[in-house]
Amino acid sequence: MNRRHFLAASAAIAVQDLVAGERERMPIVDTHLHLWDLPRLRLPWIRPGDALDRTFNTDDYRRASEGLNVVKAVYMEVDVAADQKRAEADFVLEICRLANTPLVGAVIGGDPAAEGFRAYLEPLRNNRYLKGVRRILHAEGTPAGTGTQEAFLRGVRLVGEWGLRFDLCMRPTDLGDAIRIVEACPDTRFVLDHCGNGPLTGDRVQWQRGIERLARHERVMCKISGIVVQAQPNWRPEDLAPVINHCLTAFGPDRVMFAGDWPVCTRTATFRQWVEALQTIVRERPLEERRKLFHDNAVRFYGI
Repeated sequence: MNRRHFLAASAAIAVQDLVAGERERMPIVDTHLHLWDLPRLRLPWIRPGDALDRTFNTDDYRRASEGLNVVKAVYMEVDVAADQKRAEADFVLEICRLANTPLVGAVIGGDPAAEGFRAYLEPLRNNRYLKGVRRILHAEGTPAGTGTQEAFLRGVRLVGEWGLRFDLCMRPTDLGDAIRIVEACPDTRFVLDHCGNGPLTGDRVQWQRGIERLARHERVMCKISGIVVQAQPNWRPEDLAPVINHCLTAFGPDRVMFAGDWPVCTRTATFRQWVEALQTIVRERPLEERRKLFHDNAVRFYGI
């Protein structure tokens, strides 16, 4: 090896070391962490024998995120049986209170259209760890338009009145419903989960237009998450990049947040694989924007 080749090789190694070091130093806030204790909670959507058909606790998460500098995390409700919503909320808010895990806040499950929604939320509304509410709208058997009914909208307005946030978890074809919900609830802050479930293959035009229209509303944040679950075996970061980059461009650097979606992401990727794939996709963006994506925006938005 001549001197020129040696210097080039040394420079390449130095860059690799710098990138690796930056990954280790960049603090991460995970805004979408699932946990469940199956002896305690029933999750009807998990079928017996499924890879997710077991308890996932904070020790499991520590192992999954080891070495990635996850400094804080926000719990995301796991669609438990309807009669266990309060039990789930109590379970996770107690974990936050103990302060011996990265968990510093929670988005709990709840049906804004339910007659007893106010009574359900009232005892919890002043809990410092409660950050928001979610009702999944893309589940099988949930028809399009469910979130635009007046009873549902009244509940979402209540969420905003009480200083909480509402998560929008939609089919990519239902982003029009998301826009109507946001416009009908002007005092509520929103989070769009999983890049609006943008499709990794096929025609993305309708989804792209929906994302652009939704992003015009300054009260909406976008979680960069979830889409790896759609990926085929042997996926690569570039398979995810078109959906991610469209959301980053539409929402801008101040309204996007990293979210792990662990352990659901393990259907196709480890937590580390997902984090490193996203780091690869955004590596050419300014350091300030990457820090906002992985840490700063979440701290500001959730007050953590």
